[in-house]
Amino acid sequence: MRLIADSGSSKTDWRGIDEQGQVSQFRGVGFNPYYQTPEEMATELNDEFLLNLKEDVKSVHYYGAGCSTPINKAGVVKTLQNLFSQAEIHVDHDLLAAARATCGHDAGISCILGTGSNSCDYDGKDIIDSRPSPGYILGDQGGGGYIGKKFLRDFINDDMPASLKEAVIERFQLTAEIIQDNVYRKPFPGRYMASFCRFITEHTHDPYCYLLYYNSFQDFFKMHVMRYANFEDKPVSFVGSVAFYNSDILRKAAADLNIHVHLILESPIAGLTLYHKNNL
Repeated sequence: MRLIADSGSSKTDWRGIDEQGQVSQFRGVGFNPYYQTPEEMATELNDEFLLNLKEDVKSVHYYGAGCSTPINKAGVVKTLQNLFSQAEIHVDHDLLAAARATCGHDAGISCILGTGSNSCDYDGKDIIDSRPSPGYILGDQGGGGYIGKKFLRDFINDDMPASLKEAVIERFQLTAEIIQDNVYRKPFPGRYMASFCRFITEHTHDPYCYLLYYNSFQDFFKMHVMRYANFEDKPVSFVGSVAFYNSDILRKAAADLNIHVHLILESPIAGLTLYHKNNL
């Protein structure tokens, strides 16, 4: 069996492909070696779905957020090897997952807009250029954490419409103290901030929420896509829930900058499954 994983900071999609090409699937928690130790990751991997497969798995193709450095890759490889002791382990960056899922063997610019954000210029085989992705504090333009951070800051500073703030308080019983506790004291503040995107998406009929997405997407295009050579001539594709559920705003923000958006997927896992299934 070949096991494929696409892991972001919030969730991991797993697919198992057996020798007959049959596919099994599971969704678990997300991982990021920048924020979690190998021991913490190992604990989360003790899931019934994975434990039931571990004796049958011959190879693991893991694509993960934070897996761009040799140290982080090595930690993830070691953790997976401990569980799947008989398998070949392949660990790659989630950008390669996005590129393979959206572009296949064609050239293009592939982007991630989920909890965080990232992008690359792909020649149909390899990533030939990418932009820095310094995380939710210093970067992640257009990602859920970036948008949620702006939203929560405006909530604290009374810089959003009063009616919208009342709706936030009614929905979440939110206070400035609760926000600060979750951002500064509790683990995974990026996930926490991104969790408000569902509410923001539900209220994009409000100009404040619409512009929050629109301006954040334009920040992403200017910091990422427009930095690539000949970006106007390349199809630009996206994976991630923020892009998928706000695709109309994303396409508008792109069109206003003469950027051609090609494909928008909620998750790359289907494209990755097809990619690896064809290579069985």
